[in-house]
Amino acid sequence: MRPSRPTFLLALVIVIGLITWAVLDTAYVSLPPLPWTAVPTLLLLALGEAFTGVNILRRIRRRPGTKPVEPLVVARMAALGKASAHAAAVLAGVFAGFAAALSGSLDKPTPREDFFVSTATFVAAVVLVGAAYFLEYACRVPKGPDEEHHDRGASRA
Repeated sequence: MRPSRPTFLLALVIVIGLITWAVLDTAYVSLPPLPWTAVPTLLLLALGEAFTGVNILRRIRRRPGTKPVEPLVVARMAALGKASAHAAAVLAGVFAGFAAALSGSLDKPTPREDFFVSTATFVAAVVLVGAAYFLEYACRVPKGPDEEHHDRGASRA
């Protein structure tokens, strides 16, 4: 499994946002109001993943007072981080598309409320992307002294 790339996550947000914006341009009238419950849910997930990332990072780097972590746990946490980053990027794209589509209708009460809910959900999804990316980063095994020396002397050909 390769680490997530920030450019791919950003491209995912942009493409999904554009698709959502195009669909909502015609279909918004038939949709129910957006629920605000996604905001605290995404923020709690981000908090959990950031806390887990800090814990895993300390354990992998063998900080004093920590127990070594099982390799299978690290692999599972890396998979969770990657999946969460991609899912949150899709959600961020969906709600960015909602906000873009509704930005022209802020004079009406329902679209204005949906705009603020979609903007808050977009921000919460971006926070989750960051926390998930950090969790994925925390699961990387640090290089040993002999590997660092080998990398410095290697040619870039």
